[in-house]
Amino acid sequence: MTNDANNSLKRPESVDWQTLIISISVILLLSALLFLFPERGKKAIEIAFQFLTQRLGWLYIGFGILTILFLIGLALSPYRKIQLGPKGEPPRYSGWTWAGMLFSTGIGTALLYWGTIEWIDYYLNPPFDIEPKSTQAHQWAMSYGMFHWGLIGWGFYALSAVCFSHAYYVRKESSPSLANTCAPILKTAVHRWPGRLINVVFMIGLIGSASTGLGLTTPLIPESFKTFFGLEPSFGFTIGSIVLIITLIALSVSFGLDRGIKRLSNCNLVLMFAILGVVYFSGPTLAITKQGFESITFMVRQFPAMSGIYYPGENGAFTESWTIFYWAWWIAFGPFVGMFISKISGGRTLGQLIWGVLGYGTLGCMLCFIIFGGYASILEHQEGVEIIKTFNENRHAAVVLVMTSLPLGQWILPLFFLLCISFAATTYDSASYTLALAATRSTRSTRENQDPARWHRVLWAITLGILPLSILSIGGQSQVLVGLQTISVVVSVPMLMISILMTASFIKSLAERK
Repeated sequence: MTNDANNSLKRPESVDWQTLIISISVILLLSALLFLFPERGKKAIEIAFQFLTQRLGWLYIGFGILTILFLIGLALSPYRKIQLGPKGEPPRYSGWTWAGMLFSTGIGTALLYWGTIEWIDYYLNPPFDIEPKSTQAHQWAMSYGMFHWGLIGWGFYALSAVCFSHAYYVRKESSPSLANTCAPILKTAVHRWPGRLINVVFMIGLIGSASTGLGLTTPLIPESFKTFFGLEPSFGFTIGSIVLIITLIALSVSFGLDRGIKRLSNCNLVLMFAILGVVYFSGPTLAITKQGFESITFMVRQFPAMSGIYYPGENGAFTESWTIFYWAWWIAFGPFVGMFISKISGGRTLGQLIWGVLGYGTLGCMLCFIIFGGYASILEHQEGVEIIKTFNENRHAAVVLVMTSLPLGQWILPLFFLLCISFAATTYDSASYTLALAATRSTRSTRENQDPARWHRVLWAITLGILPLSILSIGGQSQVLVGLQTISVVVSVPMLMISILMTASFIKSLAERK
């Protein structure tokens, strides 16, 4: 019998059944309502998105700016030397493996999708009343994607990772649950209904935000099949793709952290850098490089405007549709990624954790936007390839067209297809692993490299596929996009409040150390 099986048999009482049952029941109910009443669901989704982005947008903008300022201050303070784990303990994972696991978990296939075509949305509908399709619109378009996937977004992840790590490694909480990170303020209430409510909200938020990425990017798989094999994609094909990914997730997560997620993350990095290298060196290398440097310079110069520090009135609709959606998505996903990063960061210091998450995450995303997005833009404006026309007809087909426009593009496409599946599997098997951790009463044994029970991890892998299938059933790419954006915004509202509570608890804990 395997160690994992032994753990499952020896620790049946470790599963928090109330949290598990409540979370799954809520997800099943929401999914059933969306599937049975798609038209009403579509209307409710549109109303919710408009209300939340218009009324609470200032809160997201302000929290993003304060998060970065707080993290930089913390990383430069004496607290940066706080050790995560026993003093002198070496890091559990090498720098390469650690970077690969945190990066793959934090972004998934969504980066391949948005990194290639996000600039088109901004080019056609630019901010600040700029004329669409103009030179100025192109400048903003090539920079805004890097901003949305850059420092502030990864800051939300780093903030959660810091709070989880301090709670588990320094305060020695019994498990890396979200409720336990709030223990300095909630005290014994973390073991009663307030703590359970926090964990349930976290799990529902994670499933909702994970559904956004899975629902948006899964259609890339049938679209790749269509181009390579000449098969016509359908809704059934998309469902089959989600089932395929969920199956791979279940298999990977069943092997645990070291044998499954670690190896898959390493494969992701190798595949991603291989494809980035092919695009960069076989494409217009100098043009991509020049455009990339110009975009970075422009983004740095316009960072205050993009952040919403000024021009809020002239940028309202754009900010509501994009920046607030992205901050909501990062915030909703943040505790999950933070919990996972905490689990793999034993042996490091708080400073290494902060700079590693901000640095590896931001630079990795910038590379994808500069190379994939830059190449797509050059194809449209210099090579005469109709990327925008294809985008208006089918967003996922536009991504595939960019890849097939490369020399030997038909053979690059299968590699891109594998990377899509691998990234999706890594992100969501990490999510399954984290959900299993969150629904476990005590995981002190995981410090000795043991995992939650295998059946528990696989159960959450299956659960992750339910909500995106329901959202995809509402039909139409624009409706699906708004639907998935709204899920992120809705689930992020309670997560934002909990994140503030978690941060306040962390600050209180630091103050008590003095």
